[in-house]
Amino acid sequence: MQLDIFQLNQNSGIDSSQGEGKLPFTLKDLKAAIPAECFQPSVIKSLYYFFRDVAIVALLYAVANYLDSWYFWPIFWVMQGTMFWALFVVGHDCGHQSFSNNKWLNDLVGHLSHIPILVPYHGWRISHRTHHKNTGSLENDESWYPLSESKYQELPLLQKVVRYYLFLPLAYPIYLFQRTPGKEGSHFSPSTPLFKPSEKWDIITSTTLWICMVGLLGFLTYQWGWMWLLKYYAAPYIVFVIWLDLVTYLHHTEQELPWYRGDNWTFLKGAISTVDRDYGIFNHIHHDIGTHVAHHIFLNMPHYNLLKATEAIKPILGDYYYKSEEPIWKSLWHSAKVCHFVPDTGDKVYYTSYQENKK
Repeated sequence: MQLDIFQLNQNSGIDSSQGEGKLPFTLKDLKAAIPAECFQPSVIKSLYYFFRDVAIVALLYAVANYLDSWYFWPIFWVMQGTMFWALFVVGHDCGHQSFSNNKWLNDLVGHLSHIPILVPYHGWRISHRTHHKNTGSLENDESWYPLSESKYQELPLLQKVVRYYLFLPLAYPIYLFQRTPGKEGSHFSPSTPLFKPSEKWDIITSTTLWICMVGLLGFLTYQWGWMWLLKYYAAPYIVFVIWLDLVTYLHHTEQELPWYRGDNWTFLKGAISTVDRDYGIFNHIHHDIGTHVAHHIFLNMPHYNLLKATEAIKPILGDYYYKSEEPIWKSLWHSAKVCHFVPDTGDKVYYTSYQENKK
């Protein structure tokens, strides 16, 4: 049975009834423009993408093991790390309950997609839900939110270097264990502020499975040595982390995107304060995760319907629709240079830096 999108947003903790401020369109306007079938997940399609990714991962391991050549290992690391990222995106759909209409199937495939790549499914699912509830809110957003200028000035030099220049291989592991400055809390402990008491057993389940995966890797390393761990798991895992941090960063770090304070923020304002990007040949591999504006507006929409939905809502969004045509590397370099903080005051603010302010 198809669920209404307002019900879907409510199930995800989002209040769709709140006002849209001065926007010239409403959530209802956007929903009405999209074909109804876009909101309906297909179990067959969803399972196809999951098993396709698993099959490619298995094939890459078989080829790497057969060749066992240092000419091939770096190629394998990039390819397998990219497929780890594709699996993560499948689990991402499960976390949003857009994989299917069956919660047990979503959670099962979510764990099967996430635990092998060391993502605590429920812990990440819940913090990511918080991000979607509060996207674009300076006070309440969960990931890749900007610091105010005064907070930026207080940040130690090492943290600035890591946060703005070395984040690609480091941001995600740090976020898992302690989140970000001012929002401490591990994704592995049910007692942290991230989680409600009712979510205790979900967190314990995912954390236990995560520990079992770490134990399995430890056992295999004991059996076959550290070089096995590097070649077969650690190097692809690092590539996966770089993908995760790169794509998430570029979704929400752009000089043209507004951020809101206090009552000036609404769900819809925040939802459209993200940017679509083109990853070229990787678009299909990582399930069109770069099609991000429609995903934030209708977070329970399956990934394979996002392109169609985007084309439907673009005429309504008009100038409020953000899509970058820049090469990914250029956008990354530009954002790393100029997106350092936002002003201490103002209800609607934008990223800037001291370097940018000197121009």
